[in-house]
Amino acid sequence: MPTALYGVAGWPLEQTLSPLLHNTGFQALGLPAVYLRWAIPPEGLASFADSMRLLDIQGASITIPHKIALMPLLDSVSEQARLAGAVNTVHRDGRKLCGENTDVTGFLCPLAEFDAENTDVLLLGAGGAARAAAAGLALRRFRRVFVATPSDRSHMPLAEHFGCIPLAWKNRHDIQADLVINSTPLGMRGKQMDETPFDFEKIVRPRGNRTLTAYDMVYNPLETRFLREARLAGWDCVSGLSMFLGQGAAQFRIWTGQKLPIQADEAVKAELRAREKIPAECPASRVENTG
Repeated sequence: MPTALYGVAGWPLEQTLSPLLHNTGFQALGLPAVYLRWAIPPEGLASFADSMRLLDIQGASITIPHKIALMPLLDSVSEQARLAGAVNTVHRDGRKLCGENTDVTGFLCPLAEFDAENTDVLLLGAGGAARAAAAGLALRRFRRVFVATPSDRSHMPLAEHFGCIPLAWKNRHDIQADLVINSTPLGMRGKQMDETPFDFEKIVRPRGNRTLTAYDMVYNPLETRFLREARLAGWDCVSGLSMFLGQGAAQFRIWTGQKLPIQADEAVKAELRAREKIPAECPASRVENTG
């Protein structure tokens, strides 16, 4: 029987692969732990925090829409989470519930080779994922970061906090950004799967020697409409899988003190291949970096 209880809290949760990732890791290492799925509506978040204390839950992944709202309900928050203004990970320190943000680490994984100081970025969205992206872009010192949201309001605090340049949603196609990032849930498997926040056909400019990259923080499906249309327009494409696996590995180490076994990564990739009918012999790079 498991002696340690973990899980993921969000609303909704139909498509998350976090249980597969972490339960595979626990099993591969023979750890007496289990990772569950907790669908928590926004009005139930405070009760969920109380339940974590009452049930002695050892850790949790936090996803849409709770990454910002959970912060004041915790006993402490790390410097990285405070910088991002959001938490995606809860862990125990004795009886205290502590917040961390491993999304920043995971987000930067695919950007290691970028010439940050000479790259302009367009960030679409302003939720918890966007704040992790903005924090990572600030740490790497990307030249300019423009941010836009459909409401033309919700991105203003993010822009002020991270020194981004706020942009009207209607003007998002006018920016000559080398890197366009989708941090919205548009394109996620489910009701919004056929949606995209960006029209790559509206970007008409010489490619020259510069590489144009579309980065979708959504990982399920691997190729969202956002990435598919970017690929067809000649852009390089990065799926959110690298970020998902990177942030998950950091969570696992925080909770267990051990490295996430390779079997966990392989289980997630196999599941995504199966869902999208990608051949098993397809190299991992095709899965992690679509196009």
